[in-house]
Amino acid sequence: MDTLLNVRLVKPDDYAGMLKVYKPNVLHTAITFEYEVPSLEEYSKRISNIITHYPCLVCEENGVVAGFAYAGLFRVKDAYQWSTETTIYVSEVFQKRGIARALYDALLSVLELQGFVNVYAAVTIPNPASERLHTSSGFAEIGLFEKIGFKQGKWHDLKWYEMYLVEHPKEPVPPVSIHQVKDAEAFAEILNRANKALNDRAELN
Repeated sequence: MDTLLNVRLVKPDDYAGMLKVYKPNVLHTAITFEYEVPSLEEYSKRISNIITHYPCLVCEENGVVAGFAYAGLFRVKDAYQWSTETTIYVSEVFQKRGIARALYDALLSVLELQGFVNVYAAVTIPNPASERLHTSSGFAEIGLFEKIGFKQGKWHDLKWYEMYLVEHPKEPVPPVSIHQVKDAEAFAEILNRANKALNDRAELN
């Protein structure tokens, strides 16, 4: 096998590659409701702020970012701290290689390791690939915001998904930041599992 896909934690050197993956979604789709492509400086600030507490994983091949997934703040007030919202993008060049599923499986496992309980995701519809990803990953559809966003000359619906990572504890301990995860062995195993799944699939194709 000449190349290997590799899932790992994001590094600042990845920000430009992530923005390259994100850009066509801004320009050509309603997957994101953002109108203008952010500058690299602005995008770097966004990711840097996210990773002070939440995980951001990238999948790369020979240094090229193929896709990424991260979690972020769901809502500000303290009682929401056990809930988070996820985001995922995969480059068109790297579609149909199992990257989205590998990233998502790893991200959800890391969130559980941190102590999060609820995970939410919003999907602009129609988006059959994203809808399949969420349902196959264990999310349940919980609601629809009709005509909530206007982009590319029309109104778009937003479908919401929810997952419980664990049973809701009676006395929950606050989640730790991604930098405070103490079980390094479990974290490494999550990434190893994702990479094995990706590259075993590549060998079969």
